[in-house]
Amino acid sequence: MVAQLETSTLSSEHRFPHTVEGLLQVFTSSHRSFFTNVMAQALVIASQGTPVLVVQFLKGGIRQGQDRPVKLVQQLDWIRCDLPRCIDTPQLDETEMRSLQQLWQYTQQVVFEGKYSLVVLDELSLAINLGLIPEDEVLAFLEKRPPHVDVILTGPEMPKAIVDLADQITEIRPSHCP
Repeated sequence: MVAQLETSTLSSEHRFPHTVEGLLQVFTSSHRSFFTNVMAQALVIASQGTPVLVVQFLKGGIRQGQDRPVKLVQQLDWIRCDLPRCIDTPQLDETEMRSLQQLWQYTQQVVFEGKYSLVVLDELSLAINLGLIPEDEVLAFLEKRPPHVDVILTGPEMPKAIVDLADQITEIRPSHCP
């Protein structure tokens, strides 16, 4: 069981001898799937009062752009591209590409502002592999993020350069039950 402390009960005079660095976690699989355990982790952390952002780059269909985040619990914002469909191809029209780029720019902005302590970037590997978000931009973003921010990246075929930066890598494979 996790105990929560009211912030007023913590002594502001107590200083830790070192700074806690945010982790970069990668959840990947050989196939496209929904990472239920990542969403569960985000919900638990947000319900304990930590600000969390979940960004789904390739999902659309419910008018949920950065201007209309869904609040799942008090501290969890969930956003998607403001598109009428899910993205599954590198051939996007101008409106779709603009929406995806706006979401990527917004994500970087709020992370650099320090608004969230945990950021989940769902299916980011697919956006990179489809050529929709440049890998070098993602690497620069990860290296420049505020030191306290935890980032979780999900998706199949995560680029090696990103995997090499990760503090934790979880590969999800189908179980082989008889």
